Amino acid sequence: MAEPDLRDLDVFVAVARTRNFRRAAVEIRVSVSSLSQRLRDLEERLGVRLMNRTTRSVALTEAGELLLSRIAPALRDVGDALDQVRGMREVASGRLRINAPPPAVDLVLAPMVGPFLATYPQVDLDIVSESGFVDIVSAGYDAGVRYGEHLAQAIPLSGPQSYVVVASPAYIARRGTPKHPKDLLDHDCIRARYSSGVMHDLEFEKAGQIVKVDPPAKLISTNMGLAMRAALDGAGIWATLDGYVHDAVTSGALVSLMEDWCEPFPGPFLYYPSRRQTPPALRAFIDFAADWRKRETRGK
Repeated sequence: MAEPDLRDLDVFVAVARTRNFRRAAVEIRVSVSSLSQRLRDLEERLGVRLMNRTTRSVALTEAGELLLSRIAPALRDVGDALDQVRGMREVASGRLRINAPPPAVDLVLAPMVGPFLATYPQVDLDIVSESGFVDIVSAGYDAGVRYGEHLAQAIPLSGPQSYVVVASPAYIARRGTPKHPKDLLDHDCIRARYSSGVMHDLEFEKAGQIVKVDPPAKLISTNMGLAMRAALDGAGIWATLDGYVHDAVTSGALVSLMEDWCEPFPGPFLYYPSRRQTPPALRAFIDFAADWRKRETRGK
């Protein structure tokens, strides 16, 4: 014999509480005949009579009183739990894990974090800075950030970005000013190696013409603070994202070179697994990031 399901128990509790089949049927939105049949099926499954009913009254048997006393509180707890879970569709809470490359963390995510957490105090952010490819699903991330992503579930996090080539005034006075990307082959450069061990060529574009060069590296480092310090101290020419050196260029501490070869490109994208229901914390971040980008665009 099959065990009773929650609907059968809901029917029993509704009748036991109202002592009236018609009122119970209205309360749980079923027909009286359906309610009566469910109650009979419940009694058959349990092998015991739960109610004595006449055309005018309903009375619980001893077994019915015992069952009501034990399951009514449990069903209330189940209802409360379901309501709480449904409420999570509207309340952004819990931990949100995001994997992103260092430039996206430093220049795009970092300014958002404080305002986002202030807006959604029940969300905890876990942001891992990593340049290599990561399978965000198997690694347990809710979302990832990468450049050049064109996935179905991807949104831009910022407007266009651009690389700049900079050097200190002292370096330029000592070694001269490069005019073309190939001129870098005769200069000391500050370069970065990816976590995979690969050091990609520097790529430049001007009016549709693409030039790639592999200049000598006087310093190799993935640490932006170290690279910045070396560039300021005149150790070499540094190709990096504009956001890292904007203030230094504005102040004159660094000089921007070959600007006509540094065309803008799309900024980073936030991508996430395709799901029927996006977790509330992730949905909140997606909406916040979209609004942040709009305000950033209006401010420019």
